[in-house]
Amino acid sequence: MPKTKSTPDFVLIITTLALLTVGMIMVYSASAVWATYKFDDAFFFAKRQLFFAGLGVIAMFVIMNVDYWIWRKHSKLIVIICFILLIIVLIPGVGLVRGGARSWLGVGAFSIQPSEFMKFAMIAFLAKYLSENQKNITKFKQGLLPSLSLVMLAFGLIMLQPDLGTGAVMVGTCIVMIFVSGAKISHFVGLGMIGLGGLVALIISAPYRMKRITSFLDPWSDPLGSGFQIIQSLYAIGPGGLMGLGLGESRQKFFYLPEPQTDFIFAILSEELGFIGGTFVILLFSILLWRGIRVALGAQDLFGSLLAIGIIGMIAIQVMINIGVVIGLMPVTGITLPFLSYGGSSLTLMLVAVGVLLNISRYARY
Repeated sequence: MPKTKSTPDFVLIITTLALLTVGMIMVYSASAVWATYKFDDAFFFAKRQLFFAGLGVIAMFVIMNVDYWIWRKHSKLIVIICFILLIIVLIPGVGLVRGGARSWLGVGAFSIQPSEFMKFAMIAFLAKYLSENQKNITKFKQGLLPSLSLVMLAFGLIMLQPDLGTGAVMVGTCIVMIFVSGAKISHFVGLGMIGLGGLVALIISAPYRMKRITSFLDPWSDPLGSGFQIIQSLYAIGPGGLMGLGLGESRQKFFYLPEPQTDFIFAILSEELGFIGGTFVILLFSILLWRGIRVALGAQDLFGSLLAIGIIGMIAIQVMINIGVVIGLMPVTGITLPFLSYGGSSLTLMLVAVGVLLNISRYARY
């Protein structure tokens, strides 16, 4: 058990709350026009985001005071529950379909996305497994294969929804954890080639994925179809310039960029606050990454270190994919920007994860 509890990492707290504040402002600014048109309430999305932000912050501060070893103790139960939810969400009439994916459970606007919670469940389970089997991680059959098999099972269930973006973040995070724990690079090279082949098969099997790839390479080849979102995102970022058009002055949120409060909120932020605003947000994420790595390096035990690496890896991968998509460097994947994008499940999960990270920091040795 970890000893000598101290104060949490206040820089991490302040950075998280700063990102959350920017997110609340931008969710309202980006969604007001669409919310007024669809629900006759400019604050429709902002009110729900505020509710989940408040819930998440309370959970963050509560979990900050809960010994992180509790996640080790209950990791098996948590991952089993998440697997059950992933199966339930696939049942027609039970799982809610949005944007062509059956990914939600709940009623109306208040629903949860089980795949989001599976990301944290897998991090906790892998941190336990890898910390207990570190001596076998260099062996393919005894160490690497069992952990990757579970990850790919979860990925397969998520792909049945389908939700390639969330699945990719989960797999990427788990690979980072496995690599950091000491797995052989040669194993990753072989599995990487197999994974690349599987990814190609997934893309070819679904025409819309192929369109996303081709639109990423040349969005102007289908400007009103598969390339529409990327083009509109670039039209938002370009006019923003250095200082931006001003808060609330976005043009692309007027029905050009579909639901700009979610995956493409960074485009609206860049349009309204310019290069300076975008750089400020990236700087906040960089500080968050730095403090998270610091916590991981100072953790008292291997489980705490791997748990911290998994959490910060999940956030970092999601940020890189989201911003990469928005600026046209990656295909559209449907990934939210942590702490900024509208979305109850994603926001709550991220704040819970930061709460766990803060608890680890209370025992860290710097």
